[in-house]
Amino acid sequence: MSTDVVDLIMQDHREVERLFEALKNEPAKRPTLLPVLTTLLTAHSRAEEAEVYPVAASEAGEKEEVSHSQQEHIEADQLLAKLAETDPESPNFDQVLQNLIDAITHHVEEEETKVLPGMRSNLTDERRAELGAAFAASRKEHLGEQPGGMTRDELSQQAKNAEIPGTSKLDKDELEKTVQKHADR
Repeated sequence: MSTDVVDLIMQDHREVERLFEALKNEPAKRPTLLPVLTTLLTAHSRAEEAEVYPVAASEAGEKEEVSHSQQEHIEADQLLAKLAETDPESPNFDQVLQNLIDAITHHVEEEETKVLPGMRSNLTDERRAELGAAFAASRKEHLGEQPGGMTRDELSQQAKNAEIPGTSKLDKDELEKTVQKHADR
């Protein structure tokens, strides 16, 4: 199994795509698959935000793309929370799921064509392996978490990744509102 951070991220992307297909095509499995999806996406996002995005911005020259990707993560968190709150048997579940699929598919496509190639070409194999270990450890630490409920430090990292100015002195609630408002633009 590869320890390259780019490969690990892409493996998660393929697993999320597999879960999306199962959620769309196997409604009876939705109650079981939904927590798996929300847990995986939440852990993946938190690990990218904490370990990968800062390095991609500072060492791989992907600052603008990281800022954009972070904003997409914030939007995806909102959509994921909405999906987690939606009864899998309700008539609007399919639309809420499709909204999430559309947002995540767009994000994955951009990340795999812009951020990840930049990391692969601008970081050494050793650095990508170091990042892979950090990403895997962070992802493991966040497994079981659901969307929302972020710490102030996690919100602060999101704000930094998204290049949102003036957030260092905000309390957690103000920071969360600022991050959400910035993503809604």
